[in-house]
Amino acid sequence: MSKKAAWGLALVAALAIGAVPAARASTLDSQVVALFPKSVGEFAYADMKGAQRHQWFPQLEQQILPARFRQFEAFLKSAGINPATQVEQLAFAAIPASEKSPEEVLGVALGEFQPDTADANLKRLKLPTKHVHGYTLYAFGSGASPYDIFFFFLDPNTAVFGQGDAINKMLAVRFNGEPSLLDNNELYPLIDQVNGQGLIWAVLDRHYTRLGLRQMLPEVAQAQQSALLFQKIHSMIISVDDSSGIDTKFEAVCASPTDADNLAALLQAGILYRRYQVSQSNPAFAKLLDQAQVAPRGDRLDLEFDLSESQMVGLIARRTFAVSM
Repeated sequence: MSKKAAWGLALVAALAIGAVPAARASTLDSQVVALFPKSVGEFAYADMKGAQRHQWFPQLEQQILPARFRQFEAFLKSAGINPATQVEQLAFAAIPASEKSPEEVLGVALGEFQPDTADANLKRLKLPTKHVHGYTLYAFGSGASPYDIFFFFLDPNTAVFGQGDAINKMLAVRFNGEPSLLDNNELYPLIDQVNGQGLIWAVLDRHYTRLGLRQMLPEVAQAQQSALLFQKIHSMIISVDDSSGIDTKFEAVCASPTDADNLAALLQAGILYRRYQVSQSNPAFAKLLDQAQVAPRGDRLDLEFDLSESQMVGLIARRTFAVSM
């Protein structure tokens, strides 16, 4: 998955999964967070059981999932694993690219699985495998490419998927005592802050935050003063509260209150320009931008959208959230 796809999943899920019937937000167990390596740059959570209650969620999922992950979902079904009915919670992370490896995606699905039955089905498919710490990792692909996705059960209630190197990093945390995401002083305090606050949430480090802002509001990114200002944004929290309607919030953590004020002015100008651009081609999206509320709050900047279910249906019909990959 590319950086664009990783941000897109967090952004679109934040707008979409909030539109389910109001329910008490689930909390992700810190032991699950502790499975992920410290080097994570973006971490997201979804209450999939709640999301599946909504009748149009499968259609949205098909739009936002990159093609390879749609194929991976079909591959799981061939092994007798149905994510739509068996997965209750999903946590996934992006590990930034380095000189030695491309960007990697790592995910943990929590639910009620039947590992023995799935293993038997996967073996019959004669897939490439590798064995690490007593686990059999099944490859979706040749098993030789760094982009191939591997899948295995950590236990009857925990399934793991991701690129091979990312899974190796997870197992090094679990068995070799390598630092985990709990040791990430930039992201973990944000996870602790937002966990349990909505059906969907995500936290992004400074790299993914800047990347996301450029993709969300390209006109803002092109402004002359943006480059310096973007350097002063430390991180971002995305969350959804569906207790009364659909309240989606993007909370940017800036270097100072002055930077938050300057970013607010820049975003307001960018939203107005973006609304003008899409007013004829996508009126539903233009109306959503009309409802955007930008408010600096100390060294933080809140960007909020109040979205109705009918607006979401219209946005999906226009393929506003489709990922072309």
